[in-house]
Amino acid sequence: MPAYYLEALTITLGLILLMAETFVPTKSKAWVGIAAAISLGVILVLTTLAIGPDAKPDATWAKWPLWNFYQFDSLARFYKIFALVTTIFVVLLSVDYRKILARFTDHPGSENGTGEFYALPIFACAGMMFLSSAKDLAGAFVALELVTVTFYILVAYMRRNVGSLEAGVKYLILGALSTGFLVYGIAWVYGSTGTMNLTNLQSSISNLQSLFSLLFGIALVMVGLGFKIGAVPMQVWIPDVYQGAPTPTTAFLSVGSKAAGFILMIRFLEPFLASELTRGPVIKLLIILSIATLLFGNLAAIPQTNFKRLLAYSSIAHAGFLLLALAAGASETAGSLSSVQVVSFYLATYLIMTLGVFFVLSQVRIQRDGENITDFNGLGKTNPLLALALTILLAALAGVPLTAGFIGKFFVFSLAVEAHLWAGVGVAFIAAAAGFYYYLGVVRAMWWAEPGDRAAVTLPLISKVCVALLTIATLVFGIWPQPILSLLR
Repeated sequence: MPAYYLEALTITLGLILLMAETFVPTKSKAWVGIAAAISLGVILVLTTLAIGPDAKPDATWAKWPLWNFYQFDSLARFYKIFALVTTIFVVLLSVDYRKILARFTDHPGSENGTGEFYALPIFACAGMMFLSSAKDLAGAFVALELVTVTFYILVAYMRRNVGSLEAGVKYLILGALSTGFLVYGIAWVYGSTGTMNLTNLQSSISNLQSLFSLLFGIALVMVGLGFKIGAVPMQVWIPDVYQGAPTPTTAFLSVGSKAAGFILMIRFLEPFLASELTRGPVIKLLIILSIATLLFGNLAAIPQTNFKRLLAYSSIAHAGFLLLALAAGASETAGSLSSVQVVSFYLATYLIMTLGVFFVLSQVRIQRDGENITDFNGLGKTNPLLALALTILLAALAGVPLTAGFIGKFFVFSLAVEAHLWAGVGVAFIAAAAGFYYYLGVVRAMWWAEPGDRAAVTLPLISKVCVALLTIATLVFGIWPQPILSLLR
């Protein structure tokens, strides 16, 4: 099956679900989310069967001009799978979160305003899938904007909630600003190299008229992408938007938006890291961004009392670790991974851990009507299994050994040491220590604080199964990471 069928099927699925939700009168809209998750699962299976033009060069479709803008390699396949898995879990999370969505869209007794919320993530998923195969900066920009515009709607979806509307306005204004930086940077890169094709950029660098104009364009593009991944200094939107947005949207932003930004950053920086003319300045820029992001994200997370804001600053901190891996500029060898593979592995483990935490957080929000750390008080006494699962997930985010989070951080530190990035290693060590402090603060609230009169938290079936799967995966990949590594290779 030609690889571009995957995006076509995903877009078609989104449109069908939107139409079905409109014309099928049902009291509950949960069926839209269940149908979306099942259909995306089918597309996920088809991803393993998809092929590019190199696998079948004699086919008519392999000679289409489409392949000048679209590529399908192992990295593209990995990030398509990443996008589909993320969206499936987010849609399932949305199904169990529909009580809150109903309260702040139509009214508590009606789900009439929630149906579109299950279909919109599918369009963002299609944008992320195309972004992983983008071969041209113009196509990449269009795909990234499809993701971003969808998030504009999802962030402000709870129109009767002031926090959600405020988050939507902030995200829209700062997102438009970052888009301006991105477009302006692409224009400078095009003006300097004469091409927007990512595969031709490296050969165009040797014929530069002005290195300064190219570096200026790279810096502008990095500012725009810094907004998507949550890197300093474009991270200012994250805490308020994460706190105000619906919890499934926050989970999608934390994982999906970050992955979209990093796959485009990887594709964009690859030719510049391969050229001796631009490699040095680009690595210096990445190191500076990494150090600033690590320090800000981890130190700002320490005093937080709202769990969503804590996860927001945590998201910034993890972007710092990912940038440090990219700054190493390592290529794959027989005995070590490349920077791109380490970033991809880290994102895969981050997906598992973070989505598991958000499944628990959403039910605490529903059943205890709060998102503060104190709302987790006594969870170990009222629901020990749930508290144990959340403890494992938070320990993995902190980087405790025998968890997937430890393996990801170990790979990052290994690359940084091999590249002699000692300043980055020192700051990352401080950042990791700070992570232990603020993550384990939530663990302390669960196991050592008294529950008081707070209601016991029980997970519905979908959330229970998802939390169990994600927690088990966190432990399994912490001991046996080969399945993810094999997929990357």
